Amino acid sequence: MPIAVRSAGGSTPADQATVRRLNLALLMRSLSDGGPRPRARLAEDTGLTKATVSSLVAELIERRLITEGTIDRSGLGRPSRAVELDPSWVRFVGIELQVDYIAGMVLDLTGRVLARRRMPRSMAELGPARALGVVAEVARELVQESGSSVDQVQSLHVAVPGLVDADAGMLSFAPNLHWRDVDIVHTMLGRLGWHDARIEVDNDANMGAVAHYAIGRISKKSNLLFIAGAVGVGAGMMVDGRIVRGAAGFAGEVGHMTVGPVDRLCGCGRYGCWETGVGLAALLANAADLDDPVHDETIDLGARMTQLTERADAGDARVLAALAEQARWLGIGVSILANVLNPDTIVLGGHFPAVQKYLKEPLIAELTARVLAGPAAMCAVEFSELGFEAASLGAAQAGIQHLIADPTLARVRTAAS
Repeated sequence: MPIAVRSAGGSTPADQATVRRLNLALLMRSLSDGGPRPRARLAEDTGLTKATVSSLVAELIERRLITEGTIDRSGLGRPSRAVELDPSWVRFVGIELQVDYIAGMVLDLTGRVLARRRMPRSMAELGPARALGVVAEVARELVQESGSSVDQVQSLHVAVPGLVDADAGMLSFAPNLHWRDVDIVHTMLGRLGWHDARIEVDNDANMGAVAHYAIGRISKKSNLLFIAGAVGVGAGMMVDGRIVRGAAGFAGEVGHMTVGPVDRLCGCGRYGCWETGVGLAALLANAADLDDPVHDETIDLGARMTQLTERADAGDARVLAALAEQARWLGIGVSILANVLNPDTIVLGGHFPAVQKYLKEPLIAELTARVLAGPAAMCAVEFSELGFEAASLGAAQAGIQHLIADPTLARVRTAAS
């Protein structure tokens, strides 16, 4: 709906600016969701006047967020030129800093991937300073590989596994990285010097949830729960397009529910956490000795998971037993989350999709047995199609969503710039 302010004394300049910003966002959302259209059709679809739409379009063109494209000759009367999102200028960088790898990508305003990277690297061994140096290096290289320049970068979002104070730009605690109170945002600003870019940090599972809400066959689900499988296990929940953060912003630490083998020490220092049964580290420890290649963090995680699956397919008893135990604990924990949160869709990401044929049947069996309300409360369970790129893709998508919600974040570009 268009935004209007009514006042006997007229709108103040601040009111007018707010109304304009909201209407700019309305127009951007309409183009993002509905695709290119002539101005007259945009006015009909948004409820704004034609004059208002023309004014808003002119500003968005100045900000290089939309462009006038092909001429629409389908209707009666004079042909009109369609208005569409402009993919040629602003860029959005998303990087996931994980315990044993780093992944990143660059998107344009339409969500098209312009560059991507994933490489094995023990970020835990590097420590915060050196690890963030690697993040900065990868960010620069991705922008270059995308054929873009630094002044095109609208945002950089960094996804990390742990408790994140997004407003402060801080990683408060990452048990599996063994990091505390790391100022991600200001460190990245200092490393990169991208002072015109918006730099933010968020939890990796939250960013995975954003990715699945934004694209793919399960996009736009009203209650979507994403569970990130990695060395640690976390969850991100989207309700009506918004991340559920909790009172202090730390919601989603499901890996530390006391739902796991009681004799196993977790990276957080406690015993019996869920991730000690369903985390990647637990699966690998149960499936192979420490000197086995599947534990080698210099080998791509996808390749290691392929090795594990091939052994299971060949009937390796130890691997099959490890997968059976993981499936059992996964089913128990997911059923608790289904009972408490009642999402319509649960998406399993990270390492879970790589071994889904050994997890899905026992997982569904546990859900069927344990969800209290029975079929009425049963949610759809999906394995992610995005693989190990979900968090980095969601991080880049978060930048797009922020800009669509407030197009004034994009600078007006002069002829010289």
